[in-house]
Amino acid sequence: MQKTTISLTAVIQARQRIKPHIRQTPLVYSHFLSERSGGEVWLKLENQQPIGSFKVRGALNKIGRLSPEEKVRGIAAASAGNHALGVAHAVQSWGGVAADIFVPETAPRSKINKLRRYPVQLHLAGQTYEDAHQAAAAFAAETGALEISAYDDLDVVTGQATVAWEIFRELPRVDALLLPVGGGGLLAGATAVAQTVHSSCRIVGVQPEASPAALLSLQTGRAIDPYDHAPTIADGLAGGFGAVPFSVIREHPPAVLLTGETAIRRAVYTLLAEEQLVIEPSGAIAIAPLLDGRLDAAGPTVVCVLTGGNLDMALLREIVGEIGD
Repeated sequence: MQKTTISLTAVIQARQRIKPHIRQTPLVYSHFLSERSGGEVWLKLENQQPIGSFKVRGALNKIGRLSPEEKVRGIAAASAGNHALGVAHAVQSWGGVAADIFVPETAPRSKINKLRRYPVQLHLAGQTYEDAHQAAAAFAAETGALEISAYDDLDVVTGQATVAWEIFRELPRVDALLLPVGGGGLLAGATAVAQTVHSSCRIVGVQPEASPAALLSLQTGRAIDPYDHAPTIADGLAGGFGAVPFSVIREHPPAVLLTGETAIRRAVYTLLAEEQLVIEPSGAIAIAPLLDGRLDAAGPTVVCVLTGGNLDMALLREIVGEIGD
C-alpha cells in the first residue's frame, strides 16, 4: 500500500477554508486531572463546536472542496450521529448541494433531534453504524450521489487535523495528546501534524474494549473495516478503522489504549462533577487513562481532546445515578 501523506500546508489551507463556519474551541487547564495525574493536563473543548462535535471540521473541508459536478450529484453520508451533524452543518453553511443522511435507529435522540433541524433528508437505517453505512452506499450506487465517509477520506482527515494544529499553535510544549479513536480520522490527522511540527509529542488513541479495530489494525498491519463490535456506550467510536487513516499513520504508529465500559462511564461522570462539562462517552474516553493511571503523566504536559458533547440525557441520568453519591 502506498503511503498517504497530509502536508502541513494542506492542514493550514483547510483551517482557513473552514474558519468562518467553526469555532476555535478553548484549551482549558484541568486542576483536577493535573492533581490526579501529577502532570499538567489541558482539555480541548470540541464539544463547543456549532454541532457539539469536532466532526464538523472534516465535513466542512470535504464539502467545501466539492466540484460543481459533484454538487449536482448530491451527497450521501452514514454516521452514528456526529458526522451526520457535521455534514448537515456543512451543507447549510456552503449551500448548493442536496444531502441524504443515514443514521442507525439506535442513534442518541439528542443527535437525531438536532439533525431534523437541518435542510437534509434524514433516513433511519438499521441498528448499527455499519447498517447505516450499507444503506448509504446502496443509495449512492442507485442515485449517483457522492458518499462522504466519516473517516476514510483524505479531505475529511485533513479537516480533522486542524484540531491538532490549533492545539500546537496555542500550547507548543505538549508532551502527549490523548484522542478518542474510532474510524481513525482524528488520530491520523493529529499524527500527521505532530510529525511535522512537534515530532516529540506522543500521540495516544483511546478506544473502547468493545471495538478495538484501531489497535487490531496496527497489530495485524492492515486496516480492519468493517469490524463486528460488541455493544458500547461510546457509539461514535464503534466499528472499523479506515484504510486512509491507516495509510497515514502506518510509518509512525501512535499508541492505542483500550478502555472498558465502566471506565468510560466514570470519565463522563468525572467531567461533569469536576469540570462541569457535559461530554458524550465517545469524547470523555480521552481522560480515562489519566483516571485509572494507565498513562504515566507525572511531569509532562498532556492535552485531552473532548471530541463531542451530544450526550443523551437518559444515559446521563443513568450514569449519575450509578456513580453519584
